[in-house]
Amino acid sequence: MFRKKTQGPAVDDKEAPVDSISPAAPVDAPRVRRTYTLDDFELLATLGTGTFGRVRLVQLKGVGSFHALKILKKSEILRLQQLHHIKCEVEILSKIQHPFIVNYLGHFQDERRLYLVLEYVQGGELFSYLRRQGRFPDHVACYYASQLVTAMAYLHAQHIIYRDLKPENLLITSEGSLKITDFGFAKIVEDKTWTLCGTPEYLAPEIIQSKGHGKSVDWWALGVLIYEMLAGYPPFYDENPFGIYQKILDGKVDFPKHIDSKAKDLIKKLLSQDRTKRLGTFLTGLNSVLIEETYAFSCILSGCLRGGSEDVKKHKYFAKVDWDAVLACSETPPYLPPVGGPGDHTHFDEYPDSPIDDSVVLYGEDRAAFDVFDQF
Repeated sequence: MFRKKTQGPAVDDKEAPVDSISPAAPVDAPRVRRTYTLDDFELLATLGTGTFGRVRLVQLKGVGSFHALKILKKSEILRLQQLHHIKCEVEILSKIQHPFIVNYLGHFQDERRLYLVLEYVQGGELFSYLRRQGRFPDHVACYYASQLVTAMAYLHAQHIIYRDLKPENLLITSEGSLKITDFGFAKIVEDKTWTLCGTPEYLAPEIIQSKGHGKSVDWWALGVLIYEMLAGYPPFYDENPFGIYQKILDGKVDFPKHIDSKAKDLIKKLLSQDRTKRLGTFLTGLNSVLIEETYAFSCILSGCLRGGSEDVKKHKYFAKVDWDAVLACSETPPYLPPVGGPGDHTHFDEYPDSPIDDSVVLYGEDRAAFDVFDQF
C-alpha cells in the first residue's frame, strides 16, 4: 500500500543564505553525459508506476548496462500542471551527485513523452524491506538514518529542499546502502516556499498551516522516518488525511516501550512543533532570512541559535557513528539484498505492461512548453 502525496499551488520563493557546508561534490560539478534516444534501449520490466508515467528497467544496447528509465507522458504533465515540478526535478538531478542519491545519467524527449535515464538500484524500496521485517532494530535504523543525514546536509548546502522523505523513496543498493530517488517535490529554495506538497504522514506542521517552510521540513520528515523504522508505523496516522493533519498539529507522539531514550530524544527534537527549536534548523541571528524577523528575534532571546546538520550529527543517538566512514560507504551494512545478476528485478513488484505509445501527441504551444528541457 502506497501513501498518497499531497500537492498544492506553487508560490514564488525569496532569497536566503546557504544552510551548511557539504563534504560532497558541489552542486555545479561538471558531469559528462551522452545523448540518448529510445532506440538506444531495450525495454524490460516495469519497476513502478505513477500519476503520469512509469519507470522501466532498460538495457543499453551495445553496452549491456542496465538503467532505470522514467517515462513521463507530456499530456498528463500539462493536464496536471506539473511542468514546473518536472523541470525542477531535472534541473536538480542534473546538478547533484552524492553517494546516497540516485545517479542521473541524462534525459531526452519525443513528441509524446519525456524520458529520464537514471541509475538502476536493484535492492528495491526500503518500504518493502521494512514491511517484511515489521520494524528495524536500533542499529539498523541508525545505519540508514546516518546516510540520510549526510544526504540532507548535502542537499541543504545546495539550497535544495527535498520534501518527500519516506521509505517508498529510498532504494537499497546491492551493496546495502540507501539511494534517495524521486525528486518530483524537490525545489531550489534559498528562503521559504509555500507549496503544499508531500506525503500526509510526513508533512511538517508549517506546511499544513501554509506558514511558509524551509529546509527544516526535511529534518521533521527524518524524525518521522526514524520513528517509523523503529516502531513499524508512522507517529501520526489516521484513515483520513485531515485526521493525520490534526494529529500532526496536536504534536502528541506516543512511543512504544522498546524505543530507547536516545532515539526518543532525537525524534522529539526533530519533531519540534517550533521550527526555531527543531534540531537541524540553521539560524544565524537577526540577519537570518530563514524565518520571519520576529522568529529570529525570539530565537536569539531564547539562546537557540543552531548549526544545521552538524547539530543532528552531534546528537547522542549518533555517538558511535563514524561520519567519514558513512560517506565512504565503508561501514558494514545490516542487510544485503540477494541479487541474481545486473538485470535482476525480483525486489520490485510486478506490473502489467503498458503500450509505450498510449499517450497524446502535443502540438503548438503545448509542444513548445517542453523546449525548456533542452537547456539541461
